[in-house]
Amino acid sequence: MMETTNFRKNTQFWLLCLSTALFFSSFNMLLPELPSYLKSLGGSEYIGLHITVFTITALIARPFSGKLTDTIGRIPVMIIGAAVGVLSGLLYPFALTVFGFLVVRFIHGFSTGFKPTATSAYVADIVSSKERGIAMGYLGLFTSTGMAFGPMIGPYISENYGLDALFYASSFISFLSVAVIFGMKETLPNTQKMKAKLFLVKWSDFYEVKVLPVAITFLLTLIPFGIVLSLIPDLSDHLGISNRGTFYTIFVVSSLFVRLIAGKISDAHGRVPILIIASFLIGISMILIAYATTPIAFYVAATIFGIAAGMNGPTIFAWNIDRSDENHRGRAMATLYIFLEFGIGFGAMVSGWIYASDTNMFKYAFGFGAVSAFIATIYLVRFQIKSRRPLGT
Repeated sequence: MMETTNFRKNTQFWLLCLSTALFFSSFNMLLPELPSYLKSLGGSEYIGLHITVFTITALIARPFSGKLTDTIGRIPVMIIGAAVGVLSGLLYPFALTVFGFLVVRFIHGFSTGFKPTATSAYVADIVSSKERGIAMGYLGLFTSTGMAFGPMIGPYISENYGLDALFYASSFISFLSVAVIFGMKETLPNTQKMKAKLFLVKWSDFYEVKVLPVAITFLLTLIPFGIVLSLIPDLSDHLGISNRGTFYTIFVVSSLFVRLIAGKISDAHGRVPILIIASFLIGISMILIAYATTPIAFYVAATIFGIAAGMNGPTIFAWNIDRSDENHRGRAMATLYIFLEFGIGFGAMVSGWIYASDTNMFKYAFGFGAVSAFIATIYLVRFQIKSRRPLGT
């Protein structure tokens, strides 16, 4: 593997960050417009399903991406994921029925099933254990930048140039993320050639036991995120906010530099205490969203949600790397992302059922997210006590 030198001086790390920003921008720019597009196709009753289908596919892909990351290498798996994003953007304009649209969403999900798994393993290869939190904070900063930039420009492109232009722009940005990857060096030694037998996965390829506490925490704190992805566009309309991407932009921007601070603190004082605070704040933000009746209250909730997400993201990925086996980092990352997909997909699906296009049900849908986050808080406190660790470890 590549020597773990100071990541700040490692060109490969910054290329990876740039590719990640472009990749996340490419599919997040679609999110604010997809619910209304689905309604225009006659799929009002399927609101939330476009997130669920996307995450189900990513979930299916995780065991394969984890195994391939540990065998054929990090770079090829990242290229596969970004290439699927390119293809999906080209297919959306031809999806003129609800079924066709959901099929493309199903295909698109493979992109996030592959690229982030290999990306996280690549970071683990080139960053020392003493800097994992801050390195994941920087990677999260670029991820958040892409997530903020996408929803900000997506509605603008759609309103001024049409939905087809938005889909093609998504494809082009995903292509740029592929182009950046070709300038990077492989970090996995003794890579294997792609073989059909590598796609035969065993039950053990689905999860890494050592990281299950991390994965459970991630699932519980990502259920609220699934709710946000599914319902925020409709809640924005209900509150009279013209740009459906405003919440996402505020949430992501507020998380940016918190990621660096939280990552650095977790390197020095431990992961779990940071995650306890983050999960509690996620629960509080869900309650605030549930009872927001004005744009100002809505934006305050978005800010708190962003701060909590900024604390949660880099810390949980660093904790996952801490607990993973060096020879199975791909599998460990795949495990974390499998639980991520379960959390987001479950949150989107259940909140869609609760909401059912009835604005009076918003508070119950987001209340469900609050309960999930508070359960995560309790779980982490119990983990800390059971581990008999001092508070800062």
